[in-house]
Parts: sequence; C-alpha cells; structure tokens
Amino acid sequence: MQKATMCRYLSKYAFVFILLALSGLIFLLCNIHTVENWNCHTISTLYQLQTRIKSSFVDLPTFNPNRTFCAHLGQKPFPEDELEERYLLDSIAWPGPRPGPATAALRQTSDPVHSLFAILPAKGRREWHVGDELEALVQMHDFQGRPKHYGGDFLLARLHSPELGAGVAGKVVDHRNGFYSAMFPLPWVGSAQVEVTLVHSSEAVSVLRRLREERPDRVFFKSLFRLGFLSETTVCNMCLPSDQQPLCNYTDLHTGEPWYCYKPKLLSCDTRINHAKGGYLKHLITNKEALLFQSGVNLKVHVHASGPDRVNVLPPRKAEVENSSVNPEPSKLTPSGYFYRDSWRPLGDVSMRQFNDLSDITQCLKNKVINMYGDSTVRQWFEYLIALVPGLKEFNLHSPKNVGPFMAVDSTHNILLKYRCHGPPIRFSTVLSSELRYVSNELDGLSGGPDTVVVLSVWAHFSTFPVEVYIRRLRHIRRALVRLLDRAPGTIIVIRSGNLQALDQEVSLFNSDWYSLQLDEVLRSMFKGLNVLLVDAWQMSLAHHLPHALHPPEVIVKNMIDVLLSYVCPWKKRS
Repeated sequence: MQKATMCRYLSKYAFVFILLALSGLIFLLCNIHTVENWNCHTISTLYQLQTRIKSSFVDLPTFNPNRTFCAHLGQKPFPEDELEERYLLDSIAWPGPRPGPATAALRQTSDPVHSLFAILPAKGRREWHVGDELEALVQMHDFQGRPKHYGGDFLLARLHSPELGAGVAGKVVDHRNGFYSAMFPLPWVGSAQVEVTLVHSSEAVSVLRRLREERPDRVFFKSLFRLGFLSETTVCNMCLPSDQQPLCNYTDLHTGEPWYCYKPKLLSCDTRINHAKGGYLKHLITNKEALLFQSGVNLKVHVHASGPDRVNVLPPRKAEVENSSVNPEPSKLTPSGYFYRDSWRPLGDVSMRQFNDLSDITQCLKNKVINMYGDSTVRQWFEYLIALVPGLKEFNLHSPKNVGPFMAVDSTHNILLKYRCHGPPIRFSTVLSSELRYVSNELDGLSGGPDTVVVLSVWAHFSTFPVEVYIRRLRHIRRALVRLLDRAPGTIIVIRSGNLQALDQEVSLFNSDWYSLQLDEVLRSMFKGLNVLLVDAWQMSLAHHLPHALHPPEVIVKNMIDVLLSYVCPWKKRS
C-alpha cells in the first residue's frame, strides 16, 4: 500500500522535475558566457585578495650589515670614471666623531642650547660696508655644557634681515676641534642678522652615514605582475640579495643601470605591469640612537649668540666703488645670489629678469619646447607654469595624478611643455612599467636646438643609497648631455639643485638635509665646466626666511622660475 502511494506521487511530480531540469539546462546554455565571465572575475577577485594579504606580510630581504654591494652594481666603470669617483668621494668626506663607543650617550653629544657663536670684529676696521665679509665663530658644547673637541656637526648659517626681506647663505668651515667659522658676504645696506642652526650633531651624522652604506633597502619598492586573472606582487630594489630568492633582472640595456624584483612564484618576469613605492622600514635605529634625532632638542635648532647677533652694513667705500670696475678684489665666498625684498638677486655673471608680467613669460616661451625630467621638485615647476600662464593648457594624457607623464600646450604661441619622472629608484605611488624611462635615454631621443630647453632635477630619491649610485646615474646623464650638445650646440640645459626640507626623526633617516648636501656637492662638481646652467635651489631655500620644505613655497618657486626664464631669454645686449 505504502509503495503504491509513493509511486503515484513520483509519477505525479516526475513531469514537473523533468520540466525544471530542462529549463535550468536551457538557461545555462543560453548564459554560459555570462557564467564563465562571472566565474573568472570571482576567481580573479579572490586571488587578488589573497595576493594583497600575502603582500602585506611579504618577506623583505635581509641585508648583511657587514657587506655593502649596492655601490658596485652596474657596468664596470672606466679607469677615468673610477678616478673621478674617488675624487668626488674624497671631496665630500665628512669628519667623524672621536673614537669611542659606537653610540655616545646623549649628554656627551652636541647641544645647541649650550653652544654659542660670536661675531668677530671687522679686520682692521670698526664698521662693515657692502662688499666686506663677516665672520662668526661657533663653539659647540655638549648637554653637560662642556666644550667639544672634535668636529663633524652639520651646521647651517645664513645672514638675513626680516625688515628688508633679505637673506644670503653662509659658508660653514669645520675646524675639527669643536670650533666652526660661519662666513658671509655683505650684499645689502642696513641691518644684517646672523643665524646659525644645528641640523645634526656629529654623532647623528655617523648614524646617517651607517644607514646609507648598510641599509639601502630602508625604502623598498614593489611591482605588480599580472597574466589574465592571476596577479602577484613582489619586492623590488636596486640591490637585492640574490641568495634568498630568484630574481627578475630589469637592468637597463643602454645605461647598465641595475634594477631587480623578486621573481613571482607563478608568473614570469615579463608580466610586470607597474612600479611603486612599497614603504619605509621601521626600527632602523636603537632607542639610544633615536635620542640624537629629537625635534626642538638637537634637530634643526638655532644656536644662540654670546653677544650681539647683528651688524649694521653701510654703503660701499668710495675707493672700492671707484676700483671695482678696474681690479675687483677676489672673494673667498662665492654665493650664487641673495634675496632682497623677497626677490632673488644673482651674483656673478647672471643677469636676472623679473617676469612679473604674464605676457613676458608667454613671449619668452614662444616657439619653445621645454622638456622637464626628474622628481616632484621639477614637477612643481610644471604645475606652477600651467597654473600661471593663461594660454598654457594641460593636455589630458590620462596619466596618474602626481606621476605623469604630463604635457601642456599653447597652440597660439607654439609652446610645448612636458614633464616625465626619472627612472627607478622613484618613490611615486604607481608608475606603469612602460612609462619607466631613464633620463639619459630620453635625452638621446631629443633633436635639440636653440628652441629646445631641457630642465633636470634628479636628487631627492637617491638619498637612501650609497653616493656611488648617484655618481653613476649622473655620469650617464652627463654623457647624454654631451652627446646632445654635440649634435645641437644651441640647446639650453638647466639643472635644478636640491634644496632643504622640513625634518623630523623619521624624515631624517630617509631624506636628511645631510644626504641632500652630499648629493648636491657631487652634482655641482660633476657638471662643472659643462655648458649647463644652474638654478641654486639649495642657497635659495637656505637664504629665504620661510620654513624649509621639500616643495618650497610659491614665493621661492616664483624666483626659481624667474632664474630659469632669465636663462632662456636673457637681456638683449644693446649695440
């Protein structure tokens, strides 16, 4: 009886089940592509989520602090290049602290509060005149008030007048016995106040130097590899230990500039699609060393004067005015210029123009192609010009914000303005692999000529590497510039130097002004004698009264652009 009832129910609903099954099969066949796509996207999403989780806990390379191989990567230099490199490294050699414990106790290190400076009397005279040189003697003491008997402190000095909007960079000489001389030219009439700043103690500089040589990995990079729905992210850098994981070698074929990424586990090296900053390593220094980098204590703190900190400068002496055009007395100080009323006034052979009228800027750039290459400090110039010049309109290349490449056009006046970031190491958010270009290779692709302007700023992203890495990069750029000038001698080439920036403990370990100073001195030496022009951002940021910033405030940028335009469109000599 029970079996008969069950059979009746089955026969009753069999047709319904068969109909539903057929309907489902027909729906699946009609939408098979949609289901396949949904499945692929689901797998891709899950895999990318898994990859992100893995990349968050990615194993970073372990560097042996007793061996540094980063400086010796790349093509083997020619003998003359090795000789130049030794000369450059010797020229920036920094005095070390006295022998003793690896890290001195804070109380034994330089203390700006206990340290003093004094303005020395004018030599054989009772007053100062424009054209004279002023000297201040600085004596450093430790936190116990005891004088230091060795050098190596990083000091900055400037002479300024808040009332006049004037300022000029000073030159600091380390006597290596705890005393320093800060020397200044006197270029304006009126009040002039001495300012001396301790940026880093000698003990802090020793920590920075060790990090530069032993931890080039403290800023790490990453690349995304993708093929279909598979994607992986791995760590990249200029120097990766090859004994930990297989490497992908992205060394540039033209320059030999090295770059490596760890090979993905599932994908091949040619599936890399982008480059990005990975992050900054933590816990690089001990708690004892961290005391050497305290804002408001021993990091960019003013040193006080033991007496008057200012002088009154009188007009030039009559005899000097009469003889200046005949036989000027050579000066020990060679600043590139000074601020007066917030306007930069170059010293030497440069004739400065003030481009306060926008039509003058447009007329200067008319029929010009301006190629800007480098880091964000020259991208700031690109952004300043397109915001300032009415007819210069940015052409949308659909490039990532703050990365580029960027281009702006004024078709009425035939102006083309371009910006492209330099090749790795570049700490931008994300750059497509296809857009990673080395400056020297880009320069080789330029025709050049009198209507071509090349602007370079390559410095800020090299501070974490040994100086040899920067020397190698500049060497390639210099060779490309020589080739460019050989085929097109009229090309205008302008180099923007590095500048000072705001520092705290974290920034100091990666971008300290001490790193920038060393790179800046190398840059000036390597391009000396070449037909290139310099915008001295270092002295401009030091001389001005506004706080230091990686991207200087607009008033300083305006003066930098005026210098650039003065190079492009100098005053016409009257016949």
